[in-house]
Amino acid sequence: MSGVSRAFFFLLCLLPLALLAQRPVPPKAPAAGPLAAPPGTRIELLGSRQLVFATFNGVEIRKLLGEVRFKQGNTFLNCDSAYQYLDRNEVEAFSNVRVVQNDTVTITGDRGFYNGNARTARIVGNVVMTDPRMTLTTDALDYDLNRQTASYTTGGHLTDPQNTLDSRQGSYSTASKVFVFKREVKLVSIDAKGERTELTNDTLRFNTISKIAYFNGPTRIKTRQGDLYAEKGTYNTVTKISSFEKNAKLQTPNYLLGGDRLVYDEARFYGVANGHVTLISKKDNLILRGDVGRYWRALGRTKLYGGRPVIRNVSGRDTLYVAADTLLSVEARPNQKAKAVLYAYPKVQIFRGAGLQGRCDSLTYDRQDSIIYLNKDPVLWQQRNQLTADSMDLRSRAGKLSQMRLYANAFAISEDTLHNYNQVKGRNMTAYFQDNKLRRIDVLGNAESLYFALEGDTATSGLNKAVSASMRLRFAESKLQTISFLTNPDASFIPPHELREPDKQLKNFRWRPTERPTRRTVLGRQFASDLRRPAVRKKSPRKSGAPAKKAPRPARPAVKSTSRPVAAKAVVPVAPAVPAGR
Repeated sequence: MSGVSRAFFFLLCLLPLALLAQRPVPPKAPAAGPLAAPPGTRIELLGSRQLVFATFNGVEIRKLLGEVRFKQGNTFLNCDSAYQYLDRNEVEAFSNVRVVQNDTVTITGDRGFYNGNARTARIVGNVVMTDPRMTLTTDALDYDLNRQTASYTTGGHLTDPQNTLDSRQGSYSTASKVFVFKREVKLVSIDAKGERTELTNDTLRFNTISKIAYFNGPTRIKTRQGDLYAEKGTYNTVTKISSFEKNAKLQTPNYLLGGDRLVYDEARFYGVANGHVTLISKKDNLILRGDVGRYWRALGRTKLYGGRPVIRNVSGRDTLYVAADTLLSVEARPNQKAKAVLYAYPKVQIFRGAGLQGRCDSLTYDRQDSIIYLNKDPVLWQQRNQLTADSMDLRSRAGKLSQMRLYANAFAISEDTLHNYNQVKGRNMTAYFQDNKLRRIDVLGNAESLYFALEGDTATSGLNKAVSASMRLRFAESKLQTISFLTNPDASFIPPHELREPDKQLKNFRWRPTERPTRRTVLGRQFASDLRRPAVRKKSPRKSGAPAKKAPRPARPAVKSTSRPVAAKAVVPVAPAVPAGR
C-alpha cells in the first residue's frame, strides 16, 4: 500500500471517532416528558462551529466556539462561546447569552452559568428577561428552572404596557406571573389619558396578569387628585381602584381623609372609608369623625355617618363640638363661587365648654364667614340662660363669639338663685358678646319681659312685668344690670303677696333643662380622648389671720324707660363662647 493510500485509510479510521466526539453525550436517565427535564438530565450540545476537548485542573471540559447551542428538556441555551463541564453537568456561557424556557420566558445577558443538575442559571451583564406580559432588566439574575422563579439583588427595572416598576431586590414566578419587589420599590402607572400614578414602598407583590399590586407595609400613592397612604392593601393599575387597610389616608390640598379601611376609585373620583373615619380640614382647624365616610372628589363633598359623627372646631382657647346623625362637608369651589360649608342633620347637639350648649334638628356652618345657622326648634343654653326661636344664627369674629340672632318667636329664660325664671320674649332678638361674655340683648318687636326682684339672694321682693315695642338689656359679668324700654313702654310691678302662678310665666314659656347636652353625650366615643381633661389646679390656702374678702352683693337690675327708638334692622347673631364642661 502506498503512503497516500495508508494516510487515506488512517483518516477513514479516525472519522467515526471525530463524529462520536460531536455527538451529544447520552443522558444518564430518560427524559420525564417532551418538556420537563428531571434532575440529573444531561445537557445536550446541539451544535457549534468549533469544538475542542481540554482538561482544566484535572476536569474534562469542552471548549465551544461560534453559534453554540445547548438543550435540556424544555430549556435552550445559546451563546457565542462556552465551556461545558461534562463531569459536573454545567455550562459557562460567554457573549450574547440567551436562555429560553418553554418558548415563553427568554433571558439574555453578557455571561451566564448553567447548572444542569440543579437546573439553575445565573446571567450577568445587561440582563433582560421577557415573557409575553413584561420585560425585566437588571445587572445580574438568578433563575431556578425547577421552581420557575427568577430573582435579583442588584436593582431591577420592570416594564409592561401600562406600568414601570423599580426596586433594589426582586423575584418573579414565571408560573404564577407574580413579582415580589423589595427595598426602594417604585411603581409608576400611566393610563390611557396619560394620567400618572406613582406608588412607593419597601415591599410589593405585583401580578402581571391581573395588574394588581399587593403591599404590606408603609405605602404611598401619588395621583393628580391627591395622595394615598396605607400600611396594607391592594392597588389595581388597570381600574385605578385602591383598597387600603391599616392607617389608610387620602390627602388632598385641602383635606385629609382617613380610616381603618379605605377604597378609592380614581376613575370615578370616589372614595369610601370605614372604621374610625377622620376628615381633617387643613385650613381651619376642623376635624370630623364618624364610622363611615364617603368622598366625592369631583363634587368636593365628604359625608360622614354611623356611630354618631362629631365635628371639632378649635378657635383660640375655645373648642366647638357638634354631633349629629349625618355630617356633610362641602369644599369651596372657586370656579363655581361656592363657599366651604358644613351641614349637620338630624338631632344636632352643640357643646362649647361651660359657656354654650345647644340642640336643633339641622345646622349649617358657613366656614368662610364663621356663621352657624340653627334650624327647626333650636335651643341654646348660655350658663343660666335658655334661648329659643324658630331659627338662630351664631357669628364669631377672630375666633370669639360676637353676636347671636334669634328669628321669630324669640324667647329668653334665665334662672335666678331662688329658681325663679326671668323671661324676655319678642319677635326677634340680637345678643352681643365681648370676650365671649354676654353684654347686651336687643329685643325687636312685640317685646315682653318678666323679671323677679330679689332681696339679696334669699327672698323675692316682687315681679317686674313690662311690654314695649322694643327693649334693651345690659349685662355685666353675664348678670343683668339694666332693662331699657325703648318704644311705647307699659310696665307694672307685682308685690310678693299678690303674685299668682299665672303671673310668673309669659305665654309659650317652656323650660327645657333635661334636653341640655353634656360634654360626654356630644363628644361620645368619637372624641373620647378629649374627655380626659387635666386636673384643675387647687387654689393656695388663705394665710392665717388674713381677713376673708366678702363677695359683693349683686346689683338689682335697674328698670328704666326711654322713648329713643331702636332701629329694627336685622343683625346676624354670633355663637356665644363654648362652656367649659358639664
